[in-house]
Amino acid sequence: MKKYFLAVASFFIYSHISLGQVYPGQMDSTFVPVRSHHYDPELTFDFCVNEPAWSNQAGIHSAFGSTDRLYFRKEVPVNHDNDLSSSYSTTVWRGERANAQILVWSSEALEQVRVSTQDLRSAEGNIIPKDRITFELVRYVLSNYPYAEKKAICGESPYKSGFLMPDRFETLDRFDLPSQTTRPVWMMVDVPRGTVPGTYKGQVEVRAKGKAPQLLNLEIVVQNQLLPYPKDWKYRLDLWQNPWAVAWYNHVEPWSPEHKMLLKQHLKHYADAGGTYITTYGVHSPWSDNSYMIEGGMIEWIKKADGTWAFDYKIFDEYVELAMECGIDEAITLYTPIPWGFRHRYKDEATGDYSYINWAPSSEEFKKMWNIFLTDFHLEAKSWLDITYIGINENPMEETLAAINVVRNHDKCWKITYAGNWHKELDGLLDDYSFLYGEEPTIAEQKARAATGRTSTVYVCCNPPIPNNFVFSPPIEGRWISWYVMAYGYDGFLRWAYDAWPEDADRDARHGSWAAGDCYMVYPGGKSCIRFEKMREGIVDFEKVRILRELTAQSGNAQAQGLLKQLDQHLSIFPKEKEFDENKISADVRKGNLIIRQLSDLLAK
Repeated sequence: MKKYFLAVASFFIYSHISLGQVYPGQMDSTFVPVRSHHYDPELTFDFCVNEPAWSNQAGIHSAFGSTDRLYFRKEVPVNHDNDLSSSYSTTVWRGERANAQILVWSSEALEQVRVSTQDLRSAEGNIIPKDRITFELVRYVLSNYPYAEKKAICGESPYKSGFLMPDRFETLDRFDLPSQTTRPVWMMVDVPRGTVPGTYKGQVEVRAKGKAPQLLNLEIVVQNQLLPYPKDWKYRLDLWQNPWAVAWYNHVEPWSPEHKMLLKQHLKHYADAGGTYITTYGVHSPWSDNSYMIEGGMIEWIKKADGTWAFDYKIFDEYVELAMECGIDEAITLYTPIPWGFRHRYKDEATGDYSYINWAPSSEEFKKMWNIFLTDFHLEAKSWLDITYIGINENPMEETLAAINVVRNHDKCWKITYAGNWHKELDGLLDDYSFLYGEEPTIAEQKARAATGRTSTVYVCCNPPIPNNFVFSPPIEGRWISWYVMAYGYDGFLRWAYDAWPEDADRDARHGSWAAGDCYMVYPGGKSCIRFEKMREGIVDFEKVRILRELTAQSGNAQAQGLLKQLDQHLSIFPKEKEFDENKISADVRKGNLIIRQLSDLLAK
């Protein structure tokens, strides 16, 4: 009777809700987010494709996997090309980083899984200290394309489902493993520069609560060659930065002391990969407001009450100085004379209001205003003029040429960089040219350009679909790109972007209609990832080949010259690649590295 009374009472009390009454501030229920009871560091809505494979996977299982491919959360790791093993061996230079991927899986739930190692030792008693070996938990992030998709577009994905891809690193102490899941762990061995050449061995222990530990064998062969510090690498790496995203994600005031402290941590990975270019913005939101957190202007354009113009360089100066403190000090790019829609923002001193005006580069207004700005731009006083580039992005040719002419006619000392398709008419006008992969000059045209001393790089963005650095791209593609750079005679690689994070970058790599991961290569909190480390491996390959060419020329060693000829012959296959089968391109990179190892031993100091 009591239950009946409560039900009737509830009906009368809440009946108005079902009768369509609308309250102030009411939302459509379809837009009300579903709340979780606690924060989940990754999404877990994926399902298993090969359920029977788990039938004999009780207990703790572990193995080294390949760093060239991805392994899925709900699948038993597949042994492609015998790349699952209880042993791992690699060969490196002194000062180089060796990467390995460890997989842990089980059909039953495991608690407090830990991965550890001790010092690696050589037969002569020398060591690589254990504090130079780090383990990172690999988290899964949401993608809008499945693994190794070769038809991704710069538009909405045709897939309505989401896909979980392993990518983000997280500091590892221990983790719990749910039943019927796999967890990748990334291992990095940073070989000290003073390491005595030799073979270093040790074991990696994988243990879980209540389970007998498993031991994996690790061998690092250190050659008698020395990799320079990243700041001394010659590879030109240009990952476009958005410092405002760091402030937004961490809920701090832009350009506050807290923001600058975070930026120093954030830029560490870029500097550690030999980052060359500091990305700066001379105009507010140059890219059509298409980033989740838009890029603000670092230079305030101010129209004074008397009609003259002034420029506030405070943010520009502070960011450049901060980046240089981090070791990024070879080039500054200022974007851009041609913002999207030719839109420029200025502050009206008389009213305090921001206003927008469109100055097409072919207009007299543009010529007048950019001459005023370039005359005022205080780079010489900061000793930055020689390393600064005026950055122009793909635009109609008429406007591109007009902007270049305004800059060149102002002063011949200005350097100009351009990212876009190959246009022969631009070649002689640009000090630095970054070509979209697939829209490039011929190798002969690139060699002719290089002979003039002008620099060139290749870039990818939301296209091409392959090769790329998306979260669903086979990781080997990130390393392969630098072999392509070598083969084509380029100076480096450009990518938008380093850190244009979407709403929930830690868990969801999608942004708008672009392919997942297109907007960023590192994660909030100064966290690296599989994609970034594989890109860095390719840069190291480039540096090693550059150094070995110099050593071969100095040595006059006929055998070394023969190996270098073999390497050049092997490099010739990279520009011809069309299919991007991950097994083939992995084998191509391995073959190239075998020649590097042979040359390194032959030319050992």
